[in-house]
Amino acid sequence: MRSARARSTPTPQGIPRPEGQIVAEAFDAVDIIRTKRDRGALSTEQIDWLIDAYTRGYVEDPQMAALAMAILLNGMERREIHDLTMAMIASGERMDFSSLDAPTVDKHSTGGVGDKITLPLMPLVAAFGAAVPQLSGRGLGHTGGTLDKLESIPGWRAELTNDEMLEQLRTVGGVVCAAGTGLAPADKRLYALRDITGTVEAIPLIASSIMSKKIAEGTGALVLDVKFGSGAFMQEFERARELALTMVELGRDAGVETRALLTTMDVPLGLAIGNANEVRESVEVLAGGGPADVVELTVALAREMLDAVGKGDADVEAALADGRAMDVWRRFVVAQGGDPDAPLPVARETHTVVAEADGVLARQEALPFGIAAWRLGAGRARASDPVVHAAGIDLHVKPGDAVRKGDPLWTISADDATRIPRALEALEGAWELAAPGTAVPVPPIVRERIA
Repeated sequence: MRSARARSTPTPQGIPRPEGQIVAEAFDAVDIIRTKRDRGALSTEQIDWLIDAYTRGYVEDPQMAALAMAILLNGMERREIHDLTMAMIASGERMDFSSLDAPTVDKHSTGGVGDKITLPLMPLVAAFGAAVPQLSGRGLGHTGGTLDKLESIPGWRAELTNDEMLEQLRTVGGVVCAAGTGLAPADKRLYALRDITGTVEAIPLIASSIMSKKIAEGTGALVLDVKFGSGAFMQEFERARELALTMVELGRDAGVETRALLTTMDVPLGLAIGNANEVRESVEVLAGGGPADVVELTVALAREMLDAVGKGDADVEAALADGRAMDVWRRFVVAQGGDPDAPLPVARETHTVVAEADGVLARQEALPFGIAAWRLGAGRARASDPVVHAAGIDLHVKPGDAVRKGDPLWTISADDATRIPRALEALEGAWELAAPGTAVPVPPIVRERIA
């Protein structure tokens, strides 16, 4: 049996550097920075050297920061973005799932407020015989992390070996776990640097960051959920579309069947924002219920994932209704040490905001609700910070819903009562009640499909 153990890939240079021996470098970082500063294109050889030299520490953070800013301002050609992605993949290891009998397919979301779709989606897709290797991350700032959500489940563990991952894909059909440190290590360094240098928004760097990890992961097919709107990383539709097109091209260039859905993130997704409460909502979806928008997006992404691996005739709604997806969920939780029947954490302190008059909820901006949940303890300001799994917000209404005076609008939860006032402060001006009977248009969740 072949192992899923990652294969080491030589660095682009591939030159041994004995301790104490000085090896002549093929290029100079300053020349590369100047080229991009002056709107020139970097050669494949320059990019290969740059990423290798950055990974081994020859190119230092200030130099890479300068280049990242030049890329933000001046962009990159498609060939450059492809070369950057492949060089970051080559900086580390690649997973190999070719020993599996099932086709592999993954999903990546650019993130948003209340985005818990991975939780019901993975078991739903796995219920039809596809293998879903979902390597996920933790939240930072107002966007939640899939691993943080799942760690609300008592006993559940995110860290798996490659062999454990392979065995779970074979026996359960799906896995959600932390990415190993060997996948695209150059990206890990560059990602942290972008976060502190104001260069996060550079599309070439976003696309190469996401796709280097997904291609190195070894999945055969990939569906991208690229969000736009006030609560999304990319707020403007056209920039989100550019990012989606770039990533689809990168995936296909690397031999991965790749497609994307452009989805709205102006309003929180679902009714739960946090960790434990998002797990509860995901289980509701797997039980055949749950909020309509979460179900709609889960079903849309599942159809795309299954179609990408030749299972386009799958009746995904039936698998939610008849318990097949729930069965996979329970096996998945148990396989990673969790108890699917254990009570989830409940916050010690709650505060409910009520309607001050009759009306219709006309506006509910996603970003302030995400910030409020973060202030309650559901998120982290630094990667090393813990999260409060019970903290978050439960929405009782969404835009278009009618309310009467005194009806609950949302309940905020925290373990520390001193966090509640700052959360309420974040929500000031983030929502609006219109007069009774006002028609509030609700835009479609999926704006465009790129395939």
